[in-house]
Amino acid sequence: MSTHTDSSTRTDRRRKSQQQHDRQSQHDRRPRRDRRPHLPAYGPIDAVLSFAVFYVFVERATSTVVDVLTTAVPDFSASTVGFGLAALLWFVLAVTLLDQLQRQLAAVGVGTQSAVARADREAGTPGETRLFAYLAGLTIGGVIAVWTFEPAVQTGITMIQIVGTLDATAFAFVDFLTMIVFFVGFAVTTHSLDRLVIGTVRRVIGE
Repeated sequence: MSTHTDSSTRTDRRRKSQQQHDRQSQHDRRPRRDRRPHLPAYGPIDAVLSFAVFYVFVERATSTVVDVLTTAVPDFSASTVGFGLAALLWFVLAVTLLDQLQRQLAAVGVGTQSAVARADREAGTPGETRLFAYLAGLTIGGVIAVWTFEPAVQTGITMIQIVGTLDATAFAFVDFLTMIVFFVGFAVTTHSLDRLVIGTVRRVIGE
């Protein structure tokens, strides 16, 4: 009876040892985090271009904003409005830089759980299919963005005048639609360019 029990115990130990070995082998065969490049994180090209367009729009619209606000609120001086717009630009720049810093830190595992999880999902480099899609998006979106940029800026300035004066007679639906088309084309362009550039850098670093 004792011999049978000892034999069963040894068999159970061997079975458990084999199971642990199998689990370890499966774990070793899984792709490790450091095998998929996380750095640099996606986003900086997109952020730079987006801020640049926002800066250009604010600069072009400054005189209109000053006129509208100083007329609507006589207590506001032109210098006060100008200072407020400058502060807005600095605020947007600071938020953009902090967001990009958070993305880069999350790529190395530093940050909130959601940020790190997003970095894990965006790890690696684009495959051939995505590369062609990004190239198509960059080409088509770029043409649309360039073609609609000036009308979109003018429409944005007109919208400021409409809101400030509460006069909707200057509203043109076609111009508003053109502005929407610009935003869509620009978003596709910056997203595609960001993925292509960062993906290339990751591929070069990983080689």
